[in-house]
Amino acid sequence: MTKREFMDLIESKIVIVDGATGSNLQKRGMPSGVCPEKWMIENPQAVIDLQREFLEAGSDIIFAPTFTANRIKLKEYGLADQVEALNRKLIGLSQEAVMNYQKNRNSDRKVYIAGDLTMTGEQVYPVGDLKFEELVNVYKEQLGYQLAEGIDLVVVETMMSLQECRAALLAVKERCDLPVIVSLTFQENKRTLFGTDPKTAVIVLQSMGVDAIGVNCSTGPDKMHEIIREMKEYAHIPIMAKPNAGIPQLIDGETIFPMGAEEFALEMEKLVEEGAAIVGGCCGSTPEHIRRLSKQVENKKTHRIPRTHVRALTTEKNTREIDLSGSFMVIGERINPTGKKQMQDELREGKLSLVLKMAQEQKELGADILDINLGMSGIDEKEMMIQVMEEVLRTTELPLCIDTSNPDVMEAALRLYPGRALINSISLEKDKSERLLPLAKKYGAMFILLPVSEKGLPKNIEEKKEIITTLLDRAYKVGLTKEDIIIDGLVVTVGANPKAAIETIETIRFCKEELGIATVVGLSNISFGLPMRQYINSTFLSFAIQAGLTMAIANPSQELLMNTALAADLLCGKEDSAGRYIEKSVKVSQKDEEKAKNIRVDQGKSKEEESKKPGEAIFEAVVKGNRKEIIDLVKEDLENGYQAADIIDQFLIPAINEVGQLYDQQIYFLPQLIAGAEAMKKAIEFLEPMIERTSDENKGTVVIATVAGDIHDIGKNLVSLMLKNYGYRVIDLGKDVPTDTILKTAKEEDADIIAVSALMTTTMVEMKRIVQIAREQGLRAKVIIGGAVITQGYANEIGADGYSKDAQSAVGLVERLVKKQKDE
Repeated sequence: MTKREFMDLIESKIVIVDGATGSNLQKRGMPSGVCPEKWMIENPQAVIDLQREFLEAGSDIIFAPTFTANRIKLKEYGLADQVEALNRKLIGLSQEAVMNYQKNRNSDRKVYIAGDLTMTGEQVYPVGDLKFEELVNVYKEQLGYQLAEGIDLVVVETMMSLQECRAALLAVKERCDLPVIVSLTFQENKRTLFGTDPKTAVIVLQSMGVDAIGVNCSTGPDKMHEIIREMKEYAHIPIMAKPNAGIPQLIDGETIFPMGAEEFALEMEKLVEEGAAIVGGCCGSTPEHIRRLSKQVENKKTHRIPRTHVRALTTEKNTREIDLSGSFMVIGERINPTGKKQMQDELREGKLSLVLKMAQEQKELGADILDINLGMSGIDEKEMMIQVMEEVLRTTELPLCIDTSNPDVMEAALRLYPGRALINSISLEKDKSERLLPLAKKYGAMFILLPVSEKGLPKNIEEKKEIITTLLDRAYKVGLTKEDIIIDGLVVTVGANPKAAIETIETIRFCKEELGIATVVGLSNISFGLPMRQYINSTFLSFAIQAGLTMAIANPSQELLMNTALAADLLCGKEDSAGRYIEKSVKVSQKDEEKAKNIRVDQGKSKEEESKKPGEAIFEAVVKGNRKEIIDLVKEDLENGYQAADIIDQFLIPAINEVGQLYDQQIYFLPQLIAGAEAMKKAIEFLEPMIERTSDENKGTVVIATVAGDIHDIGKNLVSLMLKNYGYRVIDLGKDVPTDTILKTAKEEDADIIAVSALMTTTMVEMKRIVQIAREQGLRAKVIIGGAVITQGYANEIGADGYSKDAQSAVGLVERLVKKQKDE
């Protein structure tokens, strides 16, 4: 299937994909706890019949049952060496289903088979230990065997991490040219488990070249409307909706999806009206659900796919839109070692404290984007760029502008950047556009167009426009659009060229009014070599904003500059500019003393740093997830006379509490929660040998596991880590743990708490058995449950002693239950 054939299908009808695989196969005999892929190979007719029934119900595309047939997942069952055999045979089952359908119906209706990829269950570095390139290779390996069997397209589904989506998409693009759909699963807060919202997912993945994007699993169709609407607002590609048949309920020990086929079809029709072009079902949806759905939407008109593109940069969790007529934006320029000896020394020593301090300060001072330039001697620029990028993103969550003249460094950074970055820059200098424009397209980046040629700076405005036009043509030929480009106005000093400011202003007007393209300038260049530069810079800035300047690379600590930008926006009548100006004015009047807190990194420590109280740096390291420096900070406080126990009680525990509160407020998401917990763990492991504990000091014993048949353990691992950080003795049995093993361990260890998790609706029923048998055996341990599919209502229904929605609330729940036991 070519990409053109895929779009022709989308434009011809509402495309129907299949329904659930796992829940239907369980009804047909697949027991919980087995390797699904192995069972399907051993019971091929069940799979063939199910997929044939979906085709008979109206599915245009069926997903081959290769969902978890990757090396990492199969390793859980000792089957990592059977990746090739399982994928080939499973694709063969789908092909047999198609042949049976066409033979039985005597039909030549064209139907398609999608090779299916999903998450591996391991977290990608820096959140986990799995390296990005290893993950790409895991997907390439699985996909290669599917391609050998002749799939028509690829679907990457039920994804919770945008970075893993990127890895899978790159694997597909680097192995074939088939159409690819990427589908994510969102929580009630309309973010993935890792914190990505629908808008960010759409912008990042469609800029990288995905052919359709969607949402699957998550919830029922009645709860999916807002996600589809948000995707539709930003997408210029088709949208897929593949929800569950409602929220699962446990009835008489069986997981039931309550939404019947008729209600499901009616709700799905609404999603089609809101923008879904590809529809089907996930958990609990049967061939009858798909049959009703197909009938319900068969006369629906297809959606016109918009051709307008979005001008925006992102991180993994957040998006910064760039509006040609919107608020002026600042690219913070301070992370650049040129002329900064202290930064150079630290970078050579592998330290990032100064870089991270600058990143945070620039964010607080109003920067919208951070430029990262590490061009200096004595370091491996590629390795350092990646380290700095990862740590700065963790610290600020501002999108980054990757500033390097080395194409290899640029590609390494873009490949690992977990969102949509900005390239600084691409010019007509030798080989630059040939190397860098394809990278911008492949990795979905925006870029700064620098109007410089091999001859050097343009001699006049006409030559500058000619260079701009040439570069634009080259960009358009590789598939980039004007929304992917920001043109540098190319400021030179008025000290050398009296018309420099006028020519730059003309360039800005030309780009905005004639080309409809965003602009940027390196602001301080205008005053180079002149005295009292801040006045020239700020005056030029106000002229440039009036002419339509979109953003500038500047130092946000320069108060005159930042306030001039706010005033210029106000005078230009930009939306919400009055509110922003007044808000800044109030802050200045209330906190006039904060002028002393401007960045002084070149002169050593600021007054703020010198007056920092003991322990504050440790507290901040946990809150920021700074694992690299926390041991040095702990050592420093130990040398200053603090006891190990005091550091834990006074700094580390309050810090992790703060992380938990930020998580509860949805300011932090899973990666920051994990980073903070890991930083605390590292400090506690260092301090623990210095603390003499008695047996009475043990806060309690917790046996924790993922239930039998469930190999997902992200949440369980985090709960385990948090409980250890709070002083509990935690016995982590791992994932897919038999109920007998959990209960036997709890009895032998005289556990206070049994904590079990489940991510799948098909395995959550095991929790009821654990509660029942624990009561029958008279265990004193309290049973608590959690996981993506678990609710307080389910906990009440099965008689569990408690439910927690996340790791932070699990700590509080355990504390209450252990205290209650002791009081009894």
